[in-house]
Amino acid sequence: MVTIGDVAKAAGVSRSTASYALTGKRSISTPVRQRVLAAVEELGYTPNAGARALATSETKVLGLLSRFLDDEFAPAMLQYVLGVTNEARALGYDTLLVSEEDGVHALQRLSSSRMVDGFVLLNVAEHDDRLPILSAAPQPGAMVGLPADTSGFDVFDLDFVASGRLMVDSLVDLGHREMVLVSQPEDVVVRGGAYVWRLANAARARAEERGVVLHHYFGASSQPQIGTDLHGYLDAHPTATGLLLNNEGAAAALPSVLSARGLHAPHDISVIGRYSTDFARTFSLPFTAIDSAADELGRRAVRQLVARIEGGATTALPHVLELIPPAIDDRGSTAPPRKAL
Repeated sequence: MVTIGDVAKAAGVSRSTASYALTGKRSISTPVRQRVLAAVEELGYTPNAGARALATSETKVLGLLSRFLDDEFAPAMLQYVLGVTNEARALGYDTLLVSEEDGVHALQRLSSSRMVDGFVLLNVAEHDDRLPILSAAPQPGAMVGLPADTSGFDVFDLDFVASGRLMVDSLVDLGHREMVLVSQPEDVVVRGGAYVWRLANAARARAEERGVVLHHYFGASSQPQIGTDLHGYLDAHPTATGLLLNNEGAAAALPSVLSARGLHAPHDISVIGRYSTDFARTFSLPFTAIDSAADELGRRAVRQLVARIEGGATTALPHVLELIPPAIDDRGSTAPPRKAL
């Protein structure tokens, strides 16, 4: 294994000079620094994370706390994870993914052991039991997901209220008068997944304002049950001409459901989903959708977190709350209802 001593010898400097050239703790002349960096490149030297942490109180590692739960569609969550890990790597940080269900214990363990420089939280509940721990931790944190109380935190999320309104408006403007909204399983709401009811409540309110009918259901998160659910909703409302999906499992199952029923979008029914562009590509989904901005949310959270870490106590950055406005990716699955043609 290549050591800092090997680097120093190759560069013709002392161990301390080589270390200072890499850490920036002391001023080193440009020619000497360049020799050290050239030796690092030639020898393939990688600083020991443990030694670096002892010397600088920095690990260059971010803790990513997620939860892969049975009632949520795991492939959708991976889009957020990729956004975080890709941006962290671009900024010179590694990512420690912790997916255990007991997020409180995980956060306490990582914080007290100083294993990471900061935290990114996913699956943030309305009253998340991890937030008091994060608030008291010496390391900063950022989150993807909107809790009830955002004070003292950096928060990033899609604007789900505006998303629900946009879904309804998009179809009503085309002439649709009856729609079905399929949300995530009700268990998600019970445990605090406020994004589900934020979108659903906004959609119902907008439908009422515009004088149209919206039937709302909590669908299963995966096959085969969500396929059965979709058939049941379409059977129950044969005159509905629009289908809104705030459920990635439902979106992934819909092509086979429509095929089995001999239906096509938008000729027979207009469809708008809510999921990321990468998710649509992964499952070859042909449906117009509001981009969940999973990648962008992860990147924004990491950028803010790293800025807070590297700013230190001398830079008091204000906490931010950013809700990304919804944008529709039109893939041609909406049109005026046939009766309005």
